[in-house]
Amino acid sequence: MEELLKALDEVASGFLERLSSSRSEEELLRLKADYLGRRGSIRVLMSRMSELSPDERRVFGARVNELKGMVERELERALDRMRERRLLEEEERTRLDVSLPGCGRPFGGRHPVSLVWDEAVEIFLGMGFDVEYGPEMEDDFHNFEALNIPRDHPARDMQDTFYFDADFLLRTHTSPVEIRAMRRRGAPLRIISPGRVYRRDSDPTHSPMFHQLEGLLVDEGVSLGDLKGVLSEFAHRMFGRGLDVRFRPSYFPFTEPSLEVDIQCSSCMGSGCRVCKGSGWLEILGAGMTHPKVLEFGGIDPRRFRGFAWGMGLDRVAMLKFGITDLRLLFENDFRFLSSARGE
Repeated sequence: MEELLKALDEVASGFLERLSSSRSEEELLRLKADYLGRRGSIRVLMSRMSELSPDERRVFGARVNELKGMVERELERALDRMRERRLLEEEERTRLDVSLPGCGRPFGGRHPVSLVWDEAVEIFLGMGFDVEYGPEMEDDFHNFEALNIPRDHPARDMQDTFYFDADFLLRTHTSPVEIRAMRRRGAPLRIISPGRVYRRDSDPTHSPMFHQLEGLLVDEGVSLGDLKGVLSEFAHRMFGRGLDVRFRPSYFPFTEPSLEVDIQCSSCMGSGCRVCKGSGWLEILGAGMTHPKVLEFGGIDPRRFRGFAWGMGLDRVAMLKFGITDLRLLFENDFRFLSSARGE
């Protein structure tokens, strides 16, 4: 009995000595296994209780349970202190110093095409036009035939079209919106229709998907002078009052007469440079008086009403406005280019 009690004291002192020298959770867990595990020191002592008499077992068992309880409490306290210290160290390491100056983050910017889109819409809204939208998947009637471009018309060769089948396609312009608006709203009518359009084309000045803004005005007594006044005002508001605007004869199957609209080159102010290829002018859009057949397809009497229409590529307008030389840059999502294009 005396020998076992002495062994208990030695186990207790050995445990406290190792506990005081433990510096990590791993060491504490090993200490727990050495004393409380299935082959630990306390279990070994308990296995020797069979050597004692019943009275001695009661005394020795109480002492062993007391030792076991002490070991469990001290280990738990040590582990709690260790974990708390680790949390404090982690908190200190990641502590936020609110007295330090803030780290600014850059805000996102508007895409050049979005800027031009919104500016153009705002200009025409100020002239009394409404905005109309239409489907990007169109039928052949609205995209071609109702715009005086029947199936055998040579103008179809001017556009390489994405067809789904013989009757359905991705629209090649936003002009079909004009037909839908005339049929739904009748005349008088004053609308613009911005949106995405699609053609089989890709080079520095063309993209398979690009953005257009078409416009249509139908009323009684409309003249070519009205068309020139509206588009001159748009060009001056978009590119600046100091630039001249000129109108040249052209051809479009849905207008008669038809015009091309140019602005004076802002890089050389008309003297001729690389940007305008020496001409001093930059083309921005096509326009003309609405063809009587187009008015008829729209359900409007061409003997009473006249109209004019125009169409412009918003991507091209963005290129001219921001000095961009390659259309493909607008669709590559290079943040450095987009920032420089906006002048940031």
